[in-house]
Amino acid sequence: MTISRLNPQFVEHFPEKLKPGELYLAMEFATAVHLCACGCESKVITPFSPTDWQMSFDGETVSLRPSIGNWSFRCRSHYWVRSGRVVWASDMSQEVIDAVRKRDIQAKALHQAARAKSEDVGQPEWADSQAEPKATTWFERLKSRLGL
Repeated sequence: MTISRLNPQFVEHFPEKLKPGELYLAMEFATAVHLCACGCESKVITPFSPTDWQMSFDGETVSLRPSIGNWSFRCRSHYWVRSGRVVWASDMSQEVIDAVRKRDIQAKALHQAARAKSEDVGQPEWADSQAEPKATTWFERLKSRLGL
C-alpha cells in the first residue's frame, strides 16, 4: 500500500517500530526517519545539513528537499515530501543516479573545505601573535587541541 501523506511527529528518540505514514523528526539529531512511501517498509533516513536534506515546518506540515531517491532499495522509489504530501517523481537511470551521487560528494567536499577555511579566518584581535600556527589538517588540529 503506497503512502500519500507523511504526518510529522517530533520526537526525542526514534521509536523501534515505525508506523507507515508517520515522519519522525528528531531535531536534536537533525534527522528524520520514515518508512518508504512505496509501502515496502524500508526505513528511510534523511539527515538535515546544508549538503543533505533541508526540512521546513509550517506549523502543521513538513516539507523535505531535495527529493528522496531510494535507489539502493529494491523498490528504487523516488518522491518529494511537500507540505506533508508524497509527490511521486520519475524514475532515474543508473547513469543519472551516479551523476547525482557524484555531485553530492563534490558538494560535501566543497562545503567542508569552506567550513575549514572559515575556522582559520577571523582570529580575535587579542590572539597571541606568538601562538603556534594553526595545524593544517583536521587530525593535526585534533592532536593540538588534545595537547598531543
